[in-house]
Amino acid sequence: MSDAATQSSHSEKYLFWACFIALIATAFGFMVRGVLIDEWGTQFGLDDVEKGQIAGVGVWPMGVSIILFSLVIDKIGYGRAMAFAFFAHIAYAVVVICAPMVLAPEGASAAEIAAGKSAGYWMLYIGNLIFALGNGTVEAVINPVVATLFSREKTKWLNILHAGWPGGLVLAGLLTIAMGDIDWRLKVGLIFLPVLTYGIMMLQCKFPLSERVAAGSGYREMLQEFGILGALIVTMLIVREVLGSVFGFSPTIQWAVVAAVVVPFGLYVRALGRPMFIFLLLIMIPLATTEIGTDSWITSLMEPEMATLGMNAAWVLVYTSFIMMVLRFFAGPIVHKISPLGLLAVSCVIAAVGLLALSKAAGIMILAAATLYGFGKTFFWPTMLGVVSERFPKGGALTLNATGGVGMLGVGVLGAPFFGLLQEENVTDHLKQDQPAIYEQITSEKNSVFGPYTAVDPEKKEELPAEEKKTVEEYVLLSKKATLATVAIFPCIMLVCYLALIAYFKSKGGYTAEILAGHPDAEEATKFTSGSEAPGEA
Repeated sequence: MSDAATQSSHSEKYLFWACFIALIATAFGFMVRGVLIDEWGTQFGLDDVEKGQIAGVGVWPMGVSIILFSLVIDKIGYGRAMAFAFFAHIAYAVVVICAPMVLAPEGASAAEIAAGKSAGYWMLYIGNLIFALGNGTVEAVINPVVATLFSREKTKWLNILHAGWPGGLVLAGLLTIAMGDIDWRLKVGLIFLPVLTYGIMMLQCKFPLSERVAAGSGYREMLQEFGILGALIVTMLIVREVLGSVFGFSPTIQWAVVAAVVVPFGLYVRALGRPMFIFLLLIMIPLATTEIGTDSWITSLMEPEMATLGMNAAWVLVYTSFIMMVLRFFAGPIVHKISPLGLLAVSCVIAAVGLLALSKAAGIMILAAATLYGFGKTFFWPTMLGVVSERFPKGGALTLNATGGVGMLGVGVLGAPFFGLLQEENVTDHLKQDQPAIYEQITSEKNSVFGPYTAVDPEKKEELPAEEKKTVEEYVLLSKKATLATVAIFPCIMLVCYLALIAYFKSKGGYTAEILAGHPDAEEATKFTSGSEAPGEA
């Protein structure tokens, strides 16, 4: 290998590891939020749905920034986008750390206390929103960069890249557990460690031209791969959350905004989008809910059961994340054995069994159930990105990142609040039926993205006599475990979809990665399954 080639290889690997550490930073904030969500609930008087909304806003804006930056990333450059992500991550830490400052002082009136807690909720909400925007920008950069750097083995290297996510969860989880019961703001400050690291590394990186640009594929061709249906799905999710949930605009206004965005886009691109891409886009909603939605809540869901073992509930997420981190480094050989779609189908079965096992597990069996769940969720996200990147290279950064974006939007807008709603409904329904007197004392009516709901008021629950409070907590424990069993339906739905795709490709001669004409690798497309026919348009 020549000196120039060796230097180029070193530069590529250095850029890859900078991207890897940036992904670790996104995981730090996610883990810390999961660990602290119940503590925030106590300090700021949040019910499960409000905690779910904070968990959700820590996810769905990622979808917005992933997709918006993907539309312009080739114009503004990867470096500028990463600078935005860096400052967003710093701003998140500052805003969230300052949230307790708005709480009312001791001895304040009830109205002042309520106003302070409301202001604190919004600071947590806004801080996590800023963080999610930064996270989405990181994803908008690193996915197309790595797909370009390793265009012959996209699924393999995207899996290795996304080992950074569980790696960050493991590292942040271990650090937060080791820090014990100290002020939670110090735990939020952990984010500065990976953020400053990737910020310094990125200053020395040179970013490549994207695969689409290098092959001479046009901007409009990219938009046509995404199509009108892709724009409709994305716009509906964004508008429903931002205008519907946050600002409370009527459905009429929401639909008007959707039409105002989608109709001009449709007139320009004049294409519905690739049917298989739209199908994969829709699959990302249950996929993201199974992985990220569950991870958002797993610490809270398992806290009562882990407390009986005298262990921090964060160990469940740390353990399953460690499994993910290790396995993603070995995705390449597995993909070449059973194909990306085969890997996804097998993962669905394991994830469904793992979630059901977690819902029933007690004592040491939690470890076995968590192992199953960890194995099941490992390859979902990066393998889906790999499939989209391999099948729709003309879509460039847009189709690749929109896949992750819709997953983030789906779990943030629907998945995370759905977890909270399931818990509240399970608790209140059982209390209403079995303990009507307690139900009347501690519940209140609220609204969410799914409409009105009845919630347990945390402050009213704390005022109950010890015996009645214990009764409510027993119902809460049952509710948390039942929620995991309900979520197992999502990987079952995904399994049916992947089996349909496997049957489709088998009828076409086998799954094949598409390489753009004009790209240096155009003559070296690799088949993952037997068969010599090129697949038809999908």
